[in-house]
Order: sequence, then C-alpha cells, then structure tokens
Amino acid sequence: MNYVIAIDQGTTGTTVLVLDDNLRIVARATEEFRQIYPRPGWVEHDPGEIWASVKSALSAALGSGGFDAAAISAIGITNQRETTLLWDRDSLEPVCNAIVWQDRRTAAMCSALVEQGVEAMVRERTGLVLDPYFSGTKLRWMLDNGHRERAGRGELCFGTVDSYLVARLSGGSAHITDVSNASRTLLFGLESLDWEDELLTLFDVPREVLPGVKSSAEVFGETRGVPGLRDGIPIAGIAGDQQAALFGQACFEPGDAKCTYGTGAFILMNTGSEPVASRSGLITTVGWRLGAGAEAGEVCYALEGSAFIAGAVVQWLRDGLEFFASAPEIEELARSVEDSGGVILVPALTGLGAPHWRPDARGIITGITRGTTRGHMARAALEGIALQNYDILKAMERDSDRQLKVLKVDGGASANDLLMQFQSDVLGVAISRPEIVETTALGAAFLAGLATGVWHSKAEITSAWREQRRFEPNPDRAAVDDHLARWDEAVGKA
Repeated sequence: MNYVIAIDQGTTGTTVLVLDDNLRIVARATEEFRQIYPRPGWVEHDPGEIWASVKSALSAALGSGGFDAAAISAIGITNQRETTLLWDRDSLEPVCNAIVWQDRRTAAMCSALVEQGVEAMVRERTGLVLDPYFSGTKLRWMLDNGHRERAGRGELCFGTVDSYLVARLSGGSAHITDVSNASRTLLFGLESLDWEDELLTLFDVPREVLPGVKSSAEVFGETRGVPGLRDGIPIAGIAGDQQAALFGQACFEPGDAKCTYGTGAFILMNTGSEPVASRSGLITTVGWRLGAGAEAGEVCYALEGSAFIAGAVVQWLRDGLEFFASAPEIEELARSVEDSGGVILVPALTGLGAPHWRPDARGIITGITRGTTRGHMARAALEGIALQNYDILKAMERDSDRQLKVLKVDGGASANDLLMQFQSDVLGVAISRPEIVETTALGAAFLAGLATGVWHSKAEITSAWREQRRFEPNPDRAAVDDHLARWDEAVGKA
C-alpha cells in the first residue's frame, strides 16, 4: 500500500489528510492559527504560525496510526492563493507578516494604476483585474516598506504559501511555485506561462525575488529535516486551493464547474486548453498544467468568480454578534423561520468581488422590521451567500456560452442542506455534493500521486468520485425572481 499526504493550508487553519492508493482517507488532522488585523481593512498572518500549524497537523495525522508512515510516497500541497510572503533566502525566516488575500491596503495603489490606463493590458496579459485581492500589489507594498534593497540583491524570496511550505519542507533547497498559483500574482502571463518583464516593470518587482515556475504535477523537491517524516519524500503536487478543488471534483471537461464554500465562495468553470476572456467581470486563470504521466503537458484554463465572504459571514454572526456557539447551529436557527421575512443581507464585509469588483463596498442589511428575529437574520445570511453566487454563475454562463446543468459543491458550508437547496432554487440547476467534501486536499493528493506513479490517469480519479446527495431546484420561479429583484436593489445600495 502506498500513501500520499495532502497539506491543505487554508486561511484560518491547516488540514493534513493521508490517503491510501485506493483513495481512502486513513488519517486527518486540523490546526487553526491566529488572524491578525493591524488596521481596518488589513489582514495578516504570521508565517511562523502557518508553518507551526503545518508541523502540528502533520504530527497529529502521522501519530493517529493505522498506516505505515514509511510507505508515504508523495506530498501534495494546496493553499490559500494570493496571500503574499517574503522571507530570507538563507535562514527561511520571514521578514514581515504575510499579507492575506482579503487585505485591502493596496486599494489606492490599484486605483492609481487604473488611472494610468494600464488595466486593459493587465487583463489581457494576466486574465486578472487590478484589485488588492491579487499578490502583485501586496508584494510591491512589502518592497516599498523596507525590503526593496535586500530583494534586489537576491537575499529575499517572494512566494505564495505553497512556495514558503516547499522551502520549509525541503530545508531551503527549493524556491518554486506552480502555474496555478503564479497565475494569481498579476506578474504572470496566461499565454506565455511565465513571469513577464513588462508586468514586473509595471509593479516594480525585481526578478531576483521570484520563484521558479513548474507544472502542478511534478517533483518540486524532497523532504529534509521535517519532524516525523523521513528525508527524501517527493513534494510532487501543488495547486492553489480553488484549482485543486476543481481537480479534486473531477471537473475535467470544458463546462464542468464547482463552487467551494470556505471563508469565501469560489466558483471555477473548466474552459479547456485555451483561456477564455471575460466580458462580465470574471477572471481567467490557469487551472493546472500536468507534468507527468499519461496527460503530461496538458494545460487547463478556467473562468473564476470569487465572493470574498461566504463562511466568514457565519463566523461573524457567531463571534461578532454571538448568535450561536458553533457555526453548524446556523442551519437550525435559520430553519426556525419559514423565510427571511423580507430581510436581505449583502455580505460585503471586505468589499464585493466578482462580478462587481468594488473594494469600497460594505456589508448591509435591508428589510428589517419590528418582527425581524435572529432566525430571519441567520436565514438572510445563508441566502446572501447563495445570491452572490447567482451573480457570478450567470456571468460565467454569458462568458463561456455554456448553460450550467450541474454545480458540484464542496467546502465546509456545503454540508448545510438549507443553503444547498436555496442555491439550487435560485440557480435553477442541480447541486451535486460529493461523499468527500474535502476536495481541495484531494486535488493536491491526486496531483502528487499522478506525478509519482501512485495513480496513472485522471480516469482513475473520475471513477473514484462519488456523489453523496443531489439537490434539485424548485420549478416555481416567481418567488425566486422576487427575491432576486430585492437582492439587486440591496447590492446597489452596498
């Protein structure tokens, strides 16, 4: 029996899964870490705490027993994508906190770039919009705030979380990323699949600080000095969390789509081997490039729409307003009322993402009456998550010229039956929830296994994918259309 470790390094914690070569999860461990909010709109992580969470989750998973740790064949990594790190090339110590993807501190920088008239060029080259969400302006901010000189001398390494973890796992022998993460930086060309000088000049980023770029499934390095792991295990699969989920959901055909309900909601649609430019406020991204096995050299592109707040609005109701003690309780509270009583909650707590791209937007609640209860607010919060996704998916259908028939779902909030049924109702399409909702980690494991011969083709993954439940839409569109009209009005106010 061979085993593959998947490290899923997310926004609020790290999960480690161990899978056997029959795609069964034999061990699982999760470790949360601190969120840092230095100023309004700023969000940071301590890279040392990220690495500590990885080591702790690895230790717990490896110590759970039930498998032979000596038979671990490969490690795959998936990660929160646009979060930006800068560390010392020799010591591997971070020189500052990581700037998290949710951080909005570079909004003014993005506005200034738009005023320079470069937005169309950036979108054409990268598939992205000029928004603080992406890594390029975060890196420039770091360089401008005390680190430019050392970066120019090649003493510092920039990377997204995957790069930092590979550096740590390999004892500093590798400074790399994969195409899916590189495509989120504003510095990487969709067609060239490489860093581009014109973009580096625009964002004032020295090439010396950048990682090498590889495929999503090939050997990036080998473990060295990691507690609990033998030296020499190949680190062989990397994909940004949403691309990994697309792969883990076996969305291998153009038109296949998935939504991951995590801190935010992230919808990706496979568009095949050619990038599709968006006309509707979405972004174009690299899904993956395979570098080993039968599909070696295959490049997949995707359209993506991101809502910055999804599960985070449930956390806000739990921690900020103290509506309930644990996140899963929101479903029972929401079911205590028949509907949201006319309340609309727009969860723009850190601005609006696709298709609006308004970093200045803020969350609002409309339709409150004397009869509004906590139940109505809870239901409106869940509906707000689904209604954001409606806007994104309708834009996706326009851009791709494909009508969605089934949306595969995963992530923590996909376990909420009320949310999934409402999502199906507003979209008018079936929602398919898999048996294993941790598809982000599964995707990373699949990529690592393909690169090392544990699995030999995507067909093995497709045959292993299993549906746990399907939600069919209510055919009565009258109530949905009324709800959508109130949603549009509320978004306009936000």
